Amino acid sequence: MTTTVHLLRHGEVFNPDKILYGRLPGYRLSGAGETMAERAAKFLAERDVTYLVSSPLERAQQTAEPLAEVFGLTVATDPRLIEAANSFEGERVGAGGVLAQPRNWVRYRNPFRPSWGEPYRQVALRMLAAALTARDAADGHEAVCVSHQLPIVCLRRYVERQHLWHDPRRRRCSLASITSLVFDGDDVVRVDYAEPSGQTSNAIGGGQFPQN
Repeated sequence: MTTTVHLLRHGEVFNPDKILYGRLPGYRLSGAGETMAERAAKFLAERDVTYLVSSPLERAQQTAEPLAEVFGLTVATDPRLIEAANSFEGERVGAGGVLAQPRNWVRYRNPFRPSWGEPYRQVALRMLAAALTARDAADGHEAVCVSHQLPIVCLRRYVERQHLWHDPRRRRCSLASITSLVFDGDDVVRVDYAEPSGQTSNAIGGGQFPQN
């Protein structure tokens, strides 16, 4: 018997000032982001989803709302699905990104951990714990966890036994994309990926790596 846990990245955020918003409150979906959330819900509408859980951040909660309507579910909240902590949070991105400013270079001393934010391994392990909780709640069916780009990427790389450090420009986790972990018992036997809104660029503000 298999159980599938879908990791849904939130939709586009309204961020005209190009702030690295991270975990800051008040950052909600743009109009396009709301459409992305609806497309994701439509994409999953025929699936056997019995459990829905979200990061506590507003943009993730908003992305979960169309799914809650489609499946008639209450959205649970799991803080383990939250965006990665980031010391650049709240800073405005200028030309060339935050690394163009020499005062920021000291925070970039170890990109493998990384030194500017929450360790990749810590992110992956808390995300795995959240995914296992969702798997157990949907035992034999399917669950949706609404989260953020870097946490989803860290979890996928962890279960696929890849290095957790990576080039953020090569992340395969577009806005409102769905990364699906298929469990057979305790083991992940397959990872699927879909982009109901098509391929999108990495949006400013949500990723942990300090760049545009």
